[in-house]
Amino acid sequence: MALLERVSTLLRANINDLIERAEDPEKLAKQLVLDMENQLLQVKTQVAIAIADQHLLQKKRKEHETAATEWHRKAELAVDKGQDDLARAALERALSSQALAEGFTQQLEDQTTETENLRGAFQRLQQKLTETRTATELLISRNRRARAIQKAQSTSVANPAATLGRLRTTIQQVESGNAAQQALLADPGLNARFESMERDDKVEALLADLKSRQQNRLLQ
Repeated sequence: MALLERVSTLLRANINDLIERAEDPEKLAKQLVLDMENQLLQVKTQVAIAIADQHLLQKKRKEHETAATEWHRKAELAVDKGQDDLARAALERALSSQALAEGFTQQLEDQTTETENLRGAFQRLQQKLTETRTATELLISRNRRARAIQKAQSTSVANPAATLGRLRTTIQQVESGNAAQQALLADPGLNARFESMERDDKVEALLADLKSRQQNRLLQ
C-alpha cells in the first residue's frame, strides 16, 4: 500500500546526511519531524482500522463455523428421524457455511499479516521519529551555539594582549600630549623662549661659519 511505501522511504532516509547537505539544516530537520508526525498519525489510524477489520473477520468466521456445526447437528437429527432429504439439505447448508468460514479464514490470515506489517511500520517510524527529534534538538542547539560563537568572535579582539598594548601606548601618548599642552598653557612665554634659543643657535652657527671662512682666506 502507498502508505507503507511512504513510511518505508522515510525509514530508509539517512536523516543526518539529508540535514548536513541541506541549505537550511534547521528548517529541513523541523520539516522532517513534521512529515514523520503526519505519517505516524496516518499509520496509527490505519493500524486501528486494520485491527477493527481483523476483529470483524474473526467474528464472521466464527459465525459461519458455528452455522456449519449447527447444520451438521440438524443433518444428524434428520437422519435419526429417517428424513434423508432434509438431512441432505442441512448438509448442503453446512458445506456452504464451512466454505464461507474457510474463506474468512484466508481473509483473516491476510488481514493479520497486514495488521502486523502496519504495527511494525508504526513502531519503526515511532523510533525513527524519536531519533529524528533528538537529532533535530542537537542540531538546533549546535547551530545556535555556533552562531553565538561567531557573533562573539566578530565582536571580540583577535589578540587581546596586542590590543591592550596598543591601547596603553595610545593612552600614554594622549597623556603626554596633554601634559605638554598643560605646560605650555601654564607658561605662555615658554614657547617664545624655545624659539629664541633656536634662533640664537642658528646665529652662532652662522657666525662660526663666517669666522672659519675668513680664517681660511687669511691663511691663503
